[in-house]
Amino acid sequence: MQTLVIVLYLVTLGVLALYGVHRGALLLMYLRHRGERTTPLSRYAEADLPRVTVQLPMFNELCVAERLIDAVAQVDYPRDRLEIQVLDDSTDATSTIARSRCDALRQEGLDIAYLHRSDRSGYKAGALEAGMKRAKGELMLVFDADFVPGPSIIRDLVHFFRDPSVAMTQARWTHLNRDRSALTRCQAMLLDGHFVIEHAARYRCERFFNFNGTAGMWRKAAIIDAGGWQHDTITEDMDLSYRAQLAGWKFIYAPHVSAPAELPGDMNSFKGQQARWAKGSMQTARKLLGRILRAPVGYKVKIEAAFHLTNNLAYVFLLVLAALQLPNMWVRRQMEHPELLMLDAPLFLATCGSVAAFYVVGHHDLYGGYWQAIKRLPLTMALGIGLSINNGRAAVEGLFGRDVEFVRTPKRGDVDAEPRSGALGYRGRWPWHNTLELAFGLYCTATLVLAIATKSWASVPFLLLFCAGFTYVGLASLFEALRPELAQDDSAPAAQAPSTHSSPNPQSMLS
Repeated sequence: MQTLVIVLYLVTLGVLALYGVHRGALLLMYLRHRGERTTPLSRYAEADLPRVTVQLPMFNELCVAERLIDAVAQVDYPRDRLEIQVLDDSTDATSTIARSRCDALRQEGLDIAYLHRSDRSGYKAGALEAGMKRAKGELMLVFDADFVPGPSIIRDLVHFFRDPSVAMTQARWTHLNRDRSALTRCQAMLLDGHFVIEHAARYRCERFFNFNGTAGMWRKAAIIDAGGWQHDTITEDMDLSYRAQLAGWKFIYAPHVSAPAELPGDMNSFKGQQARWAKGSMQTARKLLGRILRAPVGYKVKIEAAFHLTNNLAYVFLLVLAALQLPNMWVRRQMEHPELLMLDAPLFLATCGSVAAFYVVGHHDLYGGYWQAIKRLPLTMALGIGLSINNGRAAVEGLFGRDVEFVRTPKRGDVDAEPRSGALGYRGRWPWHNTLELAFGLYCTATLVLAIATKSWASVPFLLLFCAGFTYVGLASLFEALRPELAQDDSAPAAQAPSTHSSPNPQSMLS
């Protein structure tokens, strides 16, 4: 039994360390190109600007639909070369609000179409595909409902398409409600690491990277050439991205172009979003990884794609590691030479050290200074650990299951600079596996108490993270489920719509 525990423990740590080393490699790739600016090779003359179709897919976005439509209506681009499509699959009062705003803006001379589907076949991918068939533009710019793009967004992105080999240009996400709570601050830190480090490293070092589903501009011909929007995964954006790059199309990442978005304001909504991303990435891996490994592309591209698409499997190993903490302590106390297990020290360092450096550097390069990042890092790391049941389950389902139902992330319309929205909104469902999170929180707490009692000091820092992570995620989810105003099922139509109309200034919402 001792041997089995030791082997399983070290193998689990080894796998996590491997993903940690990969994260460290991404950081080094980023640092080699730090400070480089992405600029188009040439620019369109004003008279030659291409026609652009802005697509706004939405489903039951009562609190934010009007905000998005009005923000896009204020975009600075020639009106004779701008088309807006509101692709609405809603089953609640969102349809009335969106249709009304489209009618009003059309009377003001804007080329805006309201397209409503009642069957939702293909979910978001189906809506985008249906809209593309009717689109007038040669370029397609997509925004999800939680975004508030600034007026310059099209002009900031369009000139990259002077290069006929460019298929897609991705903007960097910023955050409308970053400082609302500890949860939103942690989410912002996680996303900033993705956009500042990961995207920049992959782009600069000529690896494949993905369109993030929103705040990116596509060449319509590239979408068609790559096989169009497909809905056999729930991350249609990642799926299309890899197919387009395999077809030889070029992707651009423009980190200096920002697009503000709302972060999920409650734990269950955040967990639902994370589960969708984890599940969809594994579905894409199942669908395309074999094809990527057989493709005539460099081995560095293949290795990076394998890590990128399978990264969420690390949550499964993280959960196993949490379960092994108590048996590992018991084995150490039974061994005559417990120093034989000191191999875990460099493995822990490879895992945790690379994660810490990754997010601290990303935060520093966006906001300046290190202290704020260091202060936020422990809770951010604990949150990542606490998500291991939620995301690990989703990753396994994506690898082996066939479910491709797209579950939207609820939005409330929260912005840092304004009071909390008083409108009736949506909340994520309470997940059944929350009971496992609470159970792991108790298990890790008991293990922590035992470690302190037996003076197993080497285990205490890591057990603190495990204990804090599972307890925080589990209790936050349970608290939301027990509060009637937060326990609303987001699949049900909302009872009322916001009664006032406002046209927010997107520039004032930048965090």
